[in-house]
Amino acid sequence: MTHSVRAAVLTAPGRYEVQEFPKPELADGALLMQVEMSGICGTDKHTYAGETKQYAGTPAETDTPFPIIQGHENVGIIAEITPQAAERIEFYGRTLKVGDRITHCPDLVCGQCYTCKHVMGYVWFDNSECYGNSLTSANAPHLLGGWSEQMYLRPDTFVYKVPDGLSPRVAVLAELMACAASLDKLKEFSSYAIEGFTSGDTVVVIGSGPLGLLHIAKADMMGAGQIIATDLSAYRLDWAKRCGADEVINVSTTNPEERIDRIRELTAGRGADVVLHMANTPKSFIEGIEMLKRGGMMLEMGNFADTGEVALNVHRHICSKNIRLIGLTNHPSTGYGPALRLLERYSDRYPFEEMVTHTYGIDQAGQAMRTSMSPDSMKVAIVP
Repeated sequence: MTHSVRAAVLTAPGRYEVQEFPKPELADGALLMQVEMSGICGTDKHTYAGETKQYAGTPAETDTPFPIIQGHENVGIIAEITPQAAERIEFYGRTLKVGDRITHCPDLVCGQCYTCKHVMGYVWFDNSECYGNSLTSANAPHLLGGWSEQMYLRPDTFVYKVPDGLSPRVAVLAELMACAASLDKLKEFSSYAIEGFTSGDTVVVIGSGPLGLLHIAKADMMGAGQIIATDLSAYRLDWAKRCGADEVINVSTTNPEERIDRIRELTAGRGADVVLHMANTPKSFIEGIEMLKRGGMMLEMGNFADTGEVALNVHRHICSKNIRLIGLTNHPSTGYGPALRLLERYSDRYPFEEMVTHTYGIDQAGQAMRTSMSPDSMKVAIVP
């Protein structure tokens, strides 16, 4: 009898089905991972809601295909591996074997386009393919997302061996922590006077979900002088304090003017040096600019999917304030090694082990998604 693998399949926005697929034959250089845990990302929520367009206006523009197995924040154990993969698929050149715990970059690059050849680390490729986001389960090998008992990792996957000291509950945060390499990008600008992110700066983080929390922790590691977090949820603001925020502002009990005034009050009237916009809505984008000092820098990373437009006054918000606006829609493949080391090194300082607050099985994918949208959850994960 042919071995089958169960997976939660999103057949259309808002609708999951548990389906069975044949266990795939491995191409030379591929491996099969027994999934231990797969996190629900903000992009998964957008896809569930029918907001499926990513990389809009670029050669990489995509609309998520249905049916699809979601899940691109994955950690698992190697169940099967081909000889070529054992020697070549690990990003840092380490030999892999059955039983090793691994994670992987969700993005599959062509290696041939202009961006692949000119941008170090960041996967801004023209021919977008991504596990759990753009690879349909309708075609073999089917198992191309983490909400499955097993996952097929192609030979062109960036795979990373997880340090022995990291549990699956922490290793599942690797992709998000790799996203926090954005702060290293901002640090590059600090060679210019009063630009970029430097030690002692005031950093405002708008949106204290899992992505925002890891940016708070990373900013704290990198020497931020004052970290201010905002969110709609008091529960998440408590998490922000645990991850290094000095001040928190509840968006549910304040208006934009009050929040902007509070930032000025905390910065001697100047405004924040850096604003990190981690909210998955454009509604607070202009507010973030208003919180900046003149010459400040804002990072936009929250709106990975196309969530609509906001009105912007070019003179007031860009030119007059002399701001530096950085948009990042991805993380660097080179960021996983540092991310895993930071998660291990600072595990006694930040509550990484507790950040996965809810877990659900494959047959509970709908409930898992609804919980992830609750203000009283942090990282929600599927455990096949």
